[in-house]
Amino acid sequence: MSTMSTALRLALTAGALAAAGSQAAPATKELPPRATVADVVKASKPADWRALDPENTLYMDLPTGRVVIELAPAFAPNTAANIRALVRENYFDGLFIIRSQESFVVQWGDPDEEKPKAFKAAKTVKAEFTAPIKSAGTFTRLKDGDVYAPQVGHVNGFPAARDPASGQAWLVHCYAMIGVARDTDADTGNGSQLYTVIGHAPRQLDRNITVVGRVVSGMSLLSVQPRGTGALGFYEKPEQRMPLKLVRMAADVPEAERSKLEVMRTDSATYQAVIDAQRNRGGPWNKFSAGKIDLCSAPIPVREQKP
Repeated sequence: MSTMSTALRLALTAGALAAAGSQAAPATKELPPRATVADVVKASKPADWRALDPENTLYMDLPTGRVVIELAPAFAPNTAANIRALVRENYFDGLFIIRSQESFVVQWGDPDEEKPKAFKAAKTVKAEFTAPIKSAGTFTRLKDGDVYAPQVGHVNGFPAARDPASGQAWLVHCYAMIGVARDTDADTGNGSQLYTVIGHAPRQLDRNITVVGRVVSGMSLLSVQPRGTGALGFYEKPEQRMPLKLVRMAADVPEAERSKLEVMRTDSATYQAVIDAQRNRGGPWNKFSAGKIDLCSAPIPVREQKP
């Protein structure tokens, strides 16, 4: 009796599985079409955009083209001022891209540590890892939350984080952000060696390094640099380094030679629509919509100024 009951149970189980397998899987519900980031940008109004401030815009001309960097003096006023001073004494001209580390950073500056190029700007600048919330500018919070900070969002076109409890805000290490290389001492960074993030956002560096701006144009010229073979991606041979032809502040460049760029205002309703389009992608290509977005995946549109 016991043996037959076991056999019967096995037969019933097998039959149930076969019946379940014979039924077609339920069809995935088709996602409705939604506006894309491109759609939102196309429908934007002139008031949704702001021009770059020439006094805080840096042009780094490489043999392959121009990299445009926007400084963020609200977060790092002293470092930004020192970078402007270095640029205006032509310190960077003729120096090099000295490091390219896979999925991490590209760095530029003076490769000669024994006989470095002299400059008149400050040799040390006190670390500006954070800034007071009150002086950092208008913060537009991202509702999705974050692992590394109590609050994240955007301030005037820059991805930022803040901690209301401490009253501090800071720029974060998203792709294309500009950081100030330093030694072990926090105050050893002066802006004479800079880097940009070319890989997955190394957010563990937040509040450990002064972040001073963002590449708004020309990232493709930096991200394709051959990876260095030395430790941390430094180039071991001089011929591997790409020279910096000319580095200037946009304010010092004749109007006709300036890059006519503008950045979408991150405090605008249109930018919130950009984020929503990225957060909730529609069909038919997408089969699943995450309904969430992380700070470093929120695009910040940049375009050529329209007449």
